[in-house]
Amino acid sequence: MQKRLFGNHLIILCLALLGFVQCKTDRSANKQHRIAIVVSTLNNPWFVFLAETAAAKSKALGYEAKIFDSQNNTALESDHFDNIIVSGFDAILFNSTDANGSVANVLKAKAANIPVFCMDREVNSVDAPTSQILSDSYSGAVAIGKYFTQQLNKKGKYVELLGIVGDNNTWARSKGFHSVVDHYPSLKMVAQQSADFDRNKALEVMESILQAHPDIDAVFCGNDGMANGAYQALVSAGKANTVKVFGFDGAEDVITSIGEHKITATGMQFPKIMAETAAVFADEYIKGKRDFPKKIPVSVELVTAKNIADYIAYGKK
Repeated sequence: MQKRLFGNHLIILCLALLGFVQCKTDRSANKQHRIAIVVSTLNNPWFVFLAETAAAKSKALGYEAKIFDSQNNTALESDHFDNIIVSGFDAILFNSTDANGSVANVLKAKAANIPVFCMDREVNSVDAPTSQILSDSYSGAVAIGKYFTQQLNKKGKYVELLGIVGDNNTWARSKGFHSVVDHYPSLKMVAQQSADFDRNKALEVMESILQAHPDIDAVFCGNDGMANGAYQALVSAGKANTVKVFGFDGAEDVITSIGEHKITATGMQFPKIMAETAAVFADEYIKGKRDFPKKIPVSVELVTAKNIADYIAYGKK
């Protein structure tokens, strides 16, 4: 009789343990995975679009998504990564603050087995990120350089506004541009200065440059935010109708300005492609895929008044 009771209790205990394990397994299976989107700054509409597109695609794929703003500060970016790791996010879609300075943050995530997919901005490591989806900034700037020389008839004085010096895109765009214009000795660069991809700083920098060089013919800017700032300075100086402004990004206000013949041209990046590709890669990683291309280049297209009808903000119609 005692053996039978013991046997019954053992069976009940086993069933209870099996139910607990099954319940725990079900809860784990039903757990919503989370994707973090870390962007360099939300003080630029282009990056807002990149972040929101990445979050929307992540949510459409069934994930909880949270955006983190690094405010162009690598230390704040590091704090975000620490928070993301402790909070148990499953993947990071990343737009870095600094090509070299951000590598340590990506390595922290890798050590915690959290994949990092870079969007638009590169980090200087082959192994740290799982994949990098990047605009072909060099080729895009080559196209702008060619159009620039045509618009200036291969002669004149110009200014270049550089982006953040720690971002590879800054130098890729500058080098692509100069690979063309430096072949024309009658095109003379009278000033080259960083404005950190920031509209307000570009306004200040351009105002200062115009005091020293009031007779320029053009400005090449490493992004559209700076192009807007430079144009505003030219308006204030009464030179907006005589100085040509060239940007890079495909931001909404610059697309409008090109249509209004205020800004001459820009390089259209495709943030939607970069953001959605990164989200899809994260989804595939979470579901078990491990083989991803280390770098995927995304083409940049020249936008001018001649083809503006084919484009909208951040992409093609």
